[in-house]
Parts: sequence; structure tokens; C-alpha cells
Amino acid sequence: MSRIGKMPIHIADGVKVQIDGNLIKVSGPKGALEHKLDADVSAIVEDNRIIVRRGSDSKSARAKHGLHRALIANIVIGVTTGFEKILEIKGVGYRAQMQGQKLQMQLGFSHPIVYEVPSNIEIEVRKNNQIVVKGIDKQLVGEVAVTIRNMRKPEPYKGKGIRYLGEYVRHKVGKTATTDAQA
Repeated sequence: MSRIGKMPIHIADGVKVQIDGNLIKVSGPKGALEHKLDADVSAIVEDNRIIVRRGSDSKSARAKHGLHRALIANIVIGVTTGFEKILEIKGVGYRAQMQGQKLQMQLGFSHPIVYEVPSNIEIEVRKNNQIVVKGIDKQLVGEVAVTIRNMRKPEPYKGKGIRYLGEYVRHKVGKTATTDAQA
């Protein structure tokens, strides 16, 4: 039995769960999301908890059991509290600002980079060098954060670029260090 799959998902106050066959609809204070289950997995609501069960003991059913339980748990967390990722911009002259539904960034290129924010995502810019990506869908929040980070990944020599808050970027020694060591 899957350790993750057999754990029940607690339904918080103000969250409504509706199961129609293989489709689970969850709505809460932040919004509503839905998830389609595979044929090998089913879910039921009992005593203010969601229990995910698998139909057979096949290898694919065992693999999907924990996956779908985790995805449903993320949906319940998303509609109650939401998810956020914080990105940090490092570099002289590097900055970001919101202009309506567009994120405009100066990242050392000859032109500003404009990113169109998806409708389900909220972006907040703090102190011109921190970008906060918020939303109810964990996967979409992660995708948007990765897309923004890939616009200027942190480089290993000076550490300039966009990184996650608290991310460690391993610095490399430049070519001047090798000439000093030989002298």
C-alpha cells in the first residue's frame, strides 16, 4: 500500500468537494479547481476527508495512487491558502516592475523584457528586485516562476540574474585566479 496514497486528505472549513465519476471539483475561498482521476484510481468523501483508493493492485495503479492523492491535496491547499514562489533579481541595473498585467524587467539586455502574466496568476514586485508569483494552482505557479527565471538564469561568475529566494548559486573562479597561482 502506498504510504502517501493511503493518507486521507482533510477538508478545511469553507471548502466544498464534489465528485462526479472521475472528476473532482474543489472550491474554496481563493477559487475553484478540478482534477480528473485515472480509471485505476477513485476517490470518496467521508467524515470531512477525501480518501483516494485504487481499483487494482497492478503496478500502474500502485504508481498512480500516491500521485493522485498528492495532486488532490495540492488542490485543497491551493483553494484555501494558495501557493507562492519568490524570485530575487541580482545585478547592477537589474530591476522589475508591473505595468497592468505585464511584468517588465531590465536584465542587462539592450531592451526591456516584457512578460504577459497568465490570468490565474498574480505577480507582485517588491523593492524592484523581488518578484512574488502567487496563485491557487501549484503547477502553474511553478511554471510561471521557472519561465521568469529562465529569462536570465544566475551566472556562476558574478551571480547576476534571477534566482529563487534563498537559492545558492555556486561561484566559479575567473581566469585571473589561475594566472596568480602560477606566478
